[in-house]
Amino acid sequence: MANALAENTSGKDEHSLKAGVLGLFDSAIMGIAGSAPAYSISATTLFLFGAVGLGGPASLLYCGFFMFGIVFAFNYLSKSDSTAGATYSWVRRALHPFLGYLAGWALIVSALIFMVIATFPAGSNVLDIFRPSLASNKTLITVLGAVFFLLMVAAVAAGVTVTVTVQIIMSCVEIALLLLFAALAIFHSHVTPFSWHWFSPSIFSSGHTNTFFAGALLAAFYYWGWDVTANLNEETKSGVGESPARTPTSTSGMGGILGTIVVFLLFEVFTIGSNMVIPAKAMGTNSPYSADILAHLGQLVAPGWFGKLIVVGVLLSTIATLETTLIQVTRTLFSMGRDKTLPAALGHVDPQRRTPLVATIAVTVISLALFVGSQYIGSVYNILQDGYSAIGIQICIYYGLAGFSVVVLYRRQLFKSVKNFIFMGLWPFLGAVFMVVVFVKVIPTLNTTTKIVGLGSMALGLIPMAYYWWKGAPYFELPTKEDRHAVLREFEQNL
Repeated sequence: MANALAENTSGKDEHSLKAGVLGLFDSAIMGIAGSAPAYSISATTLFLFGAVGLGGPASLLYCGFFMFGIVFAFNYLSKSDSTAGATYSWVRRALHPFLGYLAGWALIVSALIFMVIATFPAGSNVLDIFRPSLASNKTLITVLGAVFFLLMVAAVAAGVTVTVTVQIIMSCVEIALLLLFAALAIFHSHVTPFSWHWFSPSIFSSGHTNTFFAGALLAAFYYWGWDVTANLNEETKSGVGESPARTPTSTSGMGGILGTIVVFLLFEVFTIGSNMVIPAKAMGTNSPYSADILAHLGQLVAPGWFGKLIVVGVLLSTIATLETTLIQVTRTLFSMGRDKTLPAALGHVDPQRRTPLVATIAVTVISLALFVGSQYIGSVYNILQDGYSAIGIQICIYYGLAGFSVVVLYRRQLFKSVKNFIFMGLWPFLGAVFMVVVFVKVIPTLNTTTKIVGLGSMALGLIPMAYYWWKGAPYFELPTKEDRHAVLREFEQNL
């Protein structure tokens, strides 16, 4: 039904995004940029160390295993329903409109929170390159962060062709710098020798019982963002051997898989390198390097101007992930506006650029207001720490719902082959269960601010949901038995 809603409106110019723009390489690059390896490492390493100590590689390994279950879920869910709403549309078809709306809302609020906290490194990294003494100046960080955010808004508003070109350039430079400094860290003299124990489950036993889950919540944030490929479904080319007239059924899903493999390897290598090179005292919560731990690593392995090149990688990564996050939230808002589950104006596109201009303007205004306001509510460290955990809660919600959805939608196919059972059923199901368990385990351990931001912002979504449900938006109509059978046949035909 949700797909039918999109089809009924997507044929009109004002409701159609620019189709057939992104190929597999483009989609993979967008997946990498969405996860933002340099930004994630720089911004989250200290918090991960604070949660699990030297167990960072284990947290990323085990969470990565379950995360790939969600990646495979997105891959199969994209095969038939390739609307820009992604989880917002899929969960509605598989489970219930209430859950589908929550999935879409979780992505919206997590993206808005992220765009607030991601602007801190953008401003501080520029200052660190040119005027290190001003790198902690909150006013300058605010101004520079806002400037970079507005530049990304301009790139996104210019159209997906411009966006992906910028992403290819930035992401390739970022990956090259990360590989260079990863090699320097691995082969540098070490303050802590490498240990296979860093990958063992027993490394979590030394802490309190929730150590593993605290690390898993942060690890989920590390990986988060690769699913931007799904929100670009309507602008992606068809897969190899498919008719150009058909919607893409494999390109975006495969792009997400390839992107996640790359960032998984980068995360593991850099976490190992950080454990080996950075002294433990520099990884504490009172560390002077809380905003630029990669800059510190760069100076340890290559003192001087050369070591500052890693900061360039972090800056590019920050800009790239701001751009992909803008894409995610604007495409989701566009899809919800098109379905009239949010103001209908959000579902319109610019007639020349074929981009959701109204949604982009709305997100820009809200994000800048939140960013400027956040400067007055506490220290940068606390804002980042609470923000990452709040986003982690919301990630668990919509990733978990996606994992369950693929099992429900493909239930007739699960036992037709070993491949189907593993990649279409078992692995996504385990990924979804993992997200639920992490969510349940970490909620009691979070501070009040994180709960208010993470859960309170989700509760706000009940207000527009109730209003548009009351107004009779077709999205909230439960599908008939015939509709459900038609959906199942459609999914089976597109495998």
